[in-house]
Amino acid sequence: MEYRTLGRSGLKVSTMTMGTMTFGGKGGFSKLGATDVEGATRQIDLCVDHGVNLVDTADMYSAGVSEEIVGQATKNHRDDLLIATKCRFPMSDDPNDAGASRQHIVASVENSLRRLDVQHIDLFQLHGWDGVTPLEETLEALDTLVSKGKIRYIGCSNYSAWHIMKALAVSERGEFQRFVSQQIHYTLQAREAENELVPVSIDQGLGILVWSPIAGGLLSGKFRRGQDDPETSRHLGEWSEPPVHDRERLYDIIEVAAEVGDAHGVSVAQVANAWLLRKPAVTSLVVGARTEEQLADNLAAAELALTDDEVARLDEVSATPLLYPYWHQKNTITDRLSPADASLLG
Repeated sequence: MEYRTLGRSGLKVSTMTMGTMTFGGKGGFSKLGATDVEGATRQIDLCVDHGVNLVDTADMYSAGVSEEIVGQATKNHRDDLLIATKCRFPMSDDPNDAGASRQHIVASVENSLRRLDVQHIDLFQLHGWDGVTPLEETLEALDTLVSKGKIRYIGCSNYSAWHIMKALAVSERGEFQRFVSQQIHYTLQAREAENELVPVSIDQGLGILVWSPIAGGLLSGKFRRGQDDPETSRHLGEWSEPPVHDRERLYDIIEVAAEVGDAHGVSVAQVANAWLLRKPAVTSLVVGARTEEQLADNLAAAELALTDDEVARLDEVSATPLLYPYWHQKNTITDRLSPADASLLG
């Protein structure tokens, strides 16, 4: 297992992170999985055996049950694992039990500490943007929690690039703790993050944690052109994360990934994960699974070395047209590109 520094921090995290959205199975999360404490403990043990040192959860996963299961399943590995969690989404009908206000952040941290049964949270992430609460209030609250030892590092998730830049500016002006990472969706099937989220990470020194790196199973290898979709699949139907705008393009990507996988004797999922680990600013992939077999297959991608030619083939088949102003920049200003610019235009 390789370990990479998380953004500008001194924290080293494994290139694979244990994702826990399948833990609990409460409410709508039952469609994703219903791993109990016993099953979660086996998965955590497997991750530790593979060198994983970061476990990621969120208060909203199964309405707090995922955090409770993580707390119980990691008891034997408290010295081996970093714990990351998140807040932002509603946890009750209370109008203040949502968002990124000081009230909600402080309450959320206290509740997460209790559910996780830990003294501190290693990485606390804002799960989504709050356009109502002033960033000064949000970041001051996080800064205070770091000072009190409740959390150690802060990050964001599902922000746009201008949200991130505004937050970093507020942190600098107020001398508050700054985000060290962002957790985003970024896959062979959905490369929108390359337009601005990857460049801002390079330019501002943020680590990238990728959620759902095989696109919720679309890149598992189970979806093939001319074949019926898996009966248990949520995709290409009522589930829209991630949305599939061009099914034929998806099948093209899968076919090339399958060819690359066959050359190495590995799965499509491993190829999709290994491709991501070659991308700039990507620190770790948050991988979860319904079964230990699926989890082991995902973790094995950490050891898969793709050739430059294989990466180029995957880049080509999954490429999307440049948006404005990037196509104009590609045509006119490539003589003076920064590393952040070059990640998209170079």
